[in-house]
Amino acid sequence: MKKLLAILLIMMGLSWQPAPVTAPAGEFCGIRNLSFEQGENLTFNVFYSVVGLYVNAGTANFTVTLDQVNNRPTYHVVGHGTSNSSYDWIFKVRDRYESFIDTASMQPLKFIRDINEGGFKKYENVTFISHNNSAITANGVFKVPNCVQDVLSAIYYARNIDFNKYKPEDKIPFTMFLDNEVYNLYIKYMGKETVKTKYGKFRAIKFKPLLVKGTMFEGGEKMTVWVSDDMNHLPLRVESPIVVGSIKVDMMQYRNLRYPLSSMISFR
Repeated sequence: MKKLLAILLIMMGLSWQPAPVTAPAGEFCGIRNLSFEQGENLTFNVFYSVVGLYVNAGTANFTVTLDQVNNRPTYHVVGHGTSNSSYDWIFKVRDRYESFIDTASMQPLKFIRDINEGGFKKYENVTFISHNNSAITANGVFKVPNCVQDVLSAIYYARNIDFNKYKPEDKIPFTMFLDNEVYNLYIKYMGKETVKTKYGKFRAIKFKPLLVKGTMFEGGEKMTVWVSDDMNHLPLRVESPIVVGSIKVDMMQYRNLRYPLSSMISFR
């Protein structure tokens, strides 16, 4: 149940390992938002298992509203991650992520991370200056490439990728700024299939992120991710072994989608 929101931030295939890519590098520049709109509200349950029996260990929620940064219209995306109260005595999680995304360019203008995970607390506030390719934090000014994303904006940007342009095994590259560093990352497309979740049965787009071995996840391509095969590209499920046990994350509630959830075949 550790790092609940971080699990969901990997749901679109965010890899933490720099690696060769096989798709055009410009994919993460110039995309228009056609997949979501203000008012969207998504809730996910995080299920954890050690011996094959999954228990509901936590919840994550993502909302989209309209806001402004320096008189520029933005999508204000907020992600909350919490462990369930019955598990707080083991590992209490209270995470909040915010991204202010320019509605015209889909590039982040500001990113805020305020986390409390088992007593470990961290606050980060980043301002992106696109005209001179820089990111300003409490630790200084950092040079960043064109079309850089933060950890939250990358999900909403990736939801607007035209996956019909790719074939299985293609890797779609992008760059991310986090913890005062730039990461060269990619999303690996695995094709389409039907997936059955706690919410229902869906036609889905499938990913397998390449992960670096760390304190929680095993290395390699053991995580599997599904998003809805419709215009919403709604995250539906993620499955992965972790260092002890395994996790499943399922979308359990949605409100104010931009389009009907036409990929849903049946409800539960």
